[in-house]
This record gives sequence, structure tokens and C-alpha cells, in this order.
Amino acid sequence: MIELVFIACMGGAPADCREHSLIYTEVTPLVCMRGAQPALAQWVETHPDWRIARWSCQTLRRERSI
Repeated sequence: MIELVFIACMGGAPADCREHSLIYTEVTPLVCMRGAQPALAQWVETHPDWRIARWSCQTLRRERSI
């Protein structure tokens, strides 16, 4: 499984940042990288007060999946 991990910060309070992730079960890291910007844009549409500070695609970390 691949995880799109991103840090989102409040637009009005840029020091208030939180880590989020989206899990993909049947994609490669390259597909995650290609699809990350549209997925993040969709996330921002439903969370308009937040801004994406940074993101990456990686293999799902086991401690997250529990």
C-alpha cells in the first residue's frame, strides 16, 4: 500500500500545522506522485481553511495502519 502524506496548515494561523494522509491500496509510488496534486486540490476544496505545506508518497508505515 502507498500513502500520500501531507502537512496542512491553517490559512489564518500558519504555525498550526497537522500531518494527514491518504491511503492507496493498488497504486505504485509513481502513480501516487502523478495523482497527488489533484488529490490534494480535492482535499483543500473540502477543507478551505487549510493550505498544503508539503507532501510525499511513500510505502505505508505499519504503525499507521493499526
